[in-house]
Amino acid sequence: MTHIAVLGSTNMDLVAYVEKAPQRGETVTGREFRTIPGGKGANQAIAAARAGATVSMIGAVGNDAFGARLRSTLEHAGVSTDHLRTTEGPSGTAHIVVDDEGGNAIVVIPGANGTVDHLAPGDEGLIASADALLLQLEIPLAAVHAGAQTARAHGVRTILTPAPARPLPPELLAATDLLVPNEHEAATLTGFTDPHTAATALLDQVPEVVVTLGAAGSLYAARGAEPFTVPAPQVTAVDSTGAGDTFVGALAVALGESRPMREALAWAAAAAALSVQRAGASASMPYRSEIEAEFTA
Repeated sequence: MTHIAVLGSTNMDLVAYVEKAPQRGETVTGREFRTIPGGKGANQAIAAARAGATVSMIGAVGNDAFGARLRSTLEHAGVSTDHLRTTEGPSGTAHIVVDDEGGNAIVVIPGANGTVDHLAPGDEGLIASADALLLQLEIPLAAVHAGAQTARAHGVRTILTPAPARPLPPELLAATDLLVPNEHEAATLTGFTDPHTAATALLDQVPEVVVTLGAAGSLYAARGAEPFTVPAPQVTAVDSTGAGDTFVGALAVALGESRPMREALAWAAAAAALSVQRAGASASMPYRSEIEAEFTA
């Protein structure tokens, strides 16, 4: 079975559902509020576990009620939390507004995630034992870079989701095997709004790139190969929160199982399509049997 390590964030998502998101200075009335365990790291860990991998989470939660619930949620999903630290103070939170078209706007408060600025004892051994390491940018860059360098030193595939979008140091990209930005993140990294142009530019820094295109699917580019796109199943979105993390978690599992890239991307797209038809982030992520059914439909 594929073993995936995830170094990243755990947040409690505080989600307000509204007909239309408020503009600056505007107040609107929502119809529902939920607290849903999330965070890009935890989301990817849960997505990978439900997709069939053995998953270990490296990160931190606070010593508050949110922290206890976040740890419990990961464990219930089958994710090992032996390397999930508990720190003094609050857990991370994400404040999310979801509109009736399934779009979202998010404000992240790092909380305990901000303390994950280095690898703790035992983290290197865990990363070395994995088939892939999943990274995002909701913890300090120092830890992300340390994780990527550790994975590279042990021949472990590093998959980086550059979100929240920001310019990245060349040394981090140099230690990245597969970069998975969405269109906005690819534009932030390169200055190019066209996904094909952005992907080509990113190949100067990483060997493989997957640009996620939402309902249009994904674009794959690699050094020395012709780029190609893989469509996504056409579905009606209810809530797109966590769809990108579902895609990455499922993609890591498919690649760990040695599926060809085109098939792996289609399989990951099937997982993401299932997730957007349900509310919440981690709560929406499909199980392997569901992905296989969607993939073969």
